[in-house]
Amino acid sequence: MRTPDRSRSADWPALPFEALSATAGALHLWTQVVGKLRLARTPWTNHSWHVPLYVTARGLGTTLVPYGGRSFAVDFDLLEHRLVIETTDGGRRAFALEPCSVADFHRRVREELAALDLHVPIRSMPCEIPDAVPFERDVAMRAYDPEIATRFWRALVQVERVFKEFRARFIGKCSPVHFFWGSFDLAVTRFSGREAPAHPGGVPNFPDWAAREAYSHEVSSAGFWPGGGGVDSPCFYSYAYPAPEEFAQARVAPSDAFFSEDLGEFLLPYDAVRTASSPDDALLDFLQSTYEAAADLARWDRAALERDLSGPA
Repeated sequence: MRTPDRSRSADWPALPFEALSATAGALHLWTQVVGKLRLARTPWTNHSWHVPLYVTARGLGTTLVPYGGRSFAVDFDLLEHRLVIETTDGGRRAFALEPCSVADFHRRVREELAALDLHVPIRSMPCEIPDAVPFERDVAMRAYDPEIATRFWRALVQVERVFKEFRARFIGKCSPVHFFWGSFDLAVTRFSGREAPAHPGGVPNFPDWAAREAYSHEVSSAGFWPGGGGVDSPCFYSYAYPAPEEFAQARVAPSDAFFSEDLGEFLLPYDAVRTASSPDDALLDFLQSTYEAAADLARWDRAALERDLSGPA
């Protein structure tokens, strides 16, 4: 099988944490407003796979959302820094992404939807955020740095490409590579096929039944997020649910990866990948080694779940 071309370090943008965290904080809440539109209008799919956003050629978007005989899509254009709403009957509205409050962003989205005769009630309480404030009451000004937003998207483009290569190695049940606006991370999840113990729930502003459905079966999950909560850098992560015994002590690659006792998962700083001689290989090593630790310790049937990469190109 032909090995795909590898990226260079220069293809992975620098993401200084302090600058990134402010803009990511705004985008986290703004993507929740948009993501809840998809949640409200899309049929429920296992493990909440109907709610994420997707990396696009210009940013992040919903893909088509059904609305009666029409459909619509909402996209964060992180090159021209606009929110764009388009309908399948030719309607289009847009407004600039710039510093503003969540309340103002929420109001503007509702106005532009109404102008397209789209009326989508949503629950305005943010998900998976402690001490959250409903969108319409969140009047604090939020920072938005266009350059940092574009860098973050360019990083997602690289990460998604590598995640998709990793996903292609698995023939068992596996999620798409998708962007969860609740936790604000790009993720891909592999399933063993066996049922898991009931998830304990307790996620802020997230129903326990939804958490239990999301983790109904054993998983090895990996992702990328901009950091926060005591992690002062953008990071890759990998965890297992349920975590097998001795998972935390497993040897994984590359050498910059480590197990966070606080989070219960392996972490790899984004900069360790960005500055590697081969960023793709460094990230793939992390994804593969942490998956193998989870699968081997939990005795997954790997022969039945993994693809033979020695076959035809």
